[in-house]
Amino acid sequence: MRIAHVIHRYPPALGGAEAYFARLSRYLVEHGENVIVLTTDAYDLEAFWSPRGRRLPTGESQQDGVCVRRFAIEHRIGQRYWRKLLSLIPIPRWQAFQLPCNPRAPDLWWTCNEATGFDVVHASALPYAYPLLCAERLARRCQAPFLLTPFLHLGDVASPRDRTRRAYLAPAMRYVMHRADALFVQTHLERDALKSVGIPENRILVQGLGVEPGECTGGNRREARRRWGIPADAVVVGHLANKSVEKGTVDLLHAMRHVWQHHPEARLLLAGPEMPNFQAVWRMFAGERRICNLGVLSEQEKRDFYAASDIFALPSRSDSFGLVLLEAWANAVPSVAYRAGGLAEVVRHERDGLLVPCGCITALAEALGELIGNPAKRRILGQAGQRRVVTEHRWQPKLDLVRETYRRLAAERSPGSAQRRLQAA
Repeated sequence: MRIAHVIHRYPPALGGAEAYFARLSRYLVEHGENVIVLTTDAYDLEAFWSPRGRRLPTGESQQDGVCVRRFAIEHRIGQRYWRKLLSLIPIPRWQAFQLPCNPRAPDLWWTCNEATGFDVVHASALPYAYPLLCAERLARRCQAPFLLTPFLHLGDVASPRDRTRRAYLAPAMRYVMHRADALFVQTHLERDALKSVGIPENRILVQGLGVEPGECTGGNRREARRRWGIPADAVVVGHLANKSVEKGTVDLLHAMRHVWQHHPEARLLLAGPEMPNFQAVWRMFAGERRICNLGVLSEQEKRDFYAASDIFALPSRSDSFGLVLLEAWANAVPSVAYRAGGLAEVVRHERDGLLVPCGCITALAEALGELIGNPAKRRILGQAGQRRVVTEHRWQPKLDLVRETYRRLAAERSPGSAQRRLQAA
């Protein structure tokens, strides 16, 4: 099969959707498929709306046997403001094109408007609707199935009117999702959200994500703690994410202030790129000696990060699944998360982690304090998570499902398929 993957960014750009599509693309190439990735030149998310964001070279390159074509993002003075105004016109397709967060890459659109010969087109992720509409255009031109992995962010599952949920299920987002022939979702909560906006259940496939333990385990706890200035006997709360309000980093900082009132010896280990709304708050905490704030980790540093951690905290409002939770579990590290998005389903409260009400910093601090003071409970929850990684969250069946779906839908679109169905009937 000749497959087009269309996505807003692609590695070395960092992000969960980006890493997933890189893995999927490699897997398909290893199984004999021809994969071309169409993406933008953004390295930072900021590059979507600002010329200050870091960019990657445009043009074509090869990554692990995958052909990657990067297209330049267009910037115009005041674009975020006038696009926001234009997006208020109540026409869903128009709104999807005009969203202020969109990475607009005109050459990507024209390529998708002219290319032919693809058997499947698969795109991701919301809320970046512009590349998804490019992908939909490419699929229709090729008369190929259009598949979508939206990675919905559902926010507080206890609040149907949650702001994040409303944004991801807004008319412009619904329009794009309704155009897909099939949608891969990560949890039953995400499936139910799609059904609630009229997506037929037979178009929705619950996939979930996986982990390869060899890629994130085997770190050196003692050496990592020495290198990062963490006492050998301290209980460490780890947090690996795009550090931001949305990922819960800011809430975690405030929660640790409460934790330190009862557990002054505890440490907080942060890792990952920094978003502006985190940087604005970080200035108040930068002198706190009990916080170690790392940047982007290498593969070996990631292993060391999990080895150095005793608890993994992800109080995120914006995760459709939480791949880093699986990586923590692979290291037998228990999790604490908000009851929000996919995390509310992935983490089983009091069985392999603790869930707390979304946005409740006091409850977050109490859950962290409970595990800091109870090493036996940390061990029980962490080992339960580790067992789930082995039995439920391996990559092979997840990726097999995608490839099998490609083949089935492509065969249904192939010449003569309608005649064969009539004959079979």
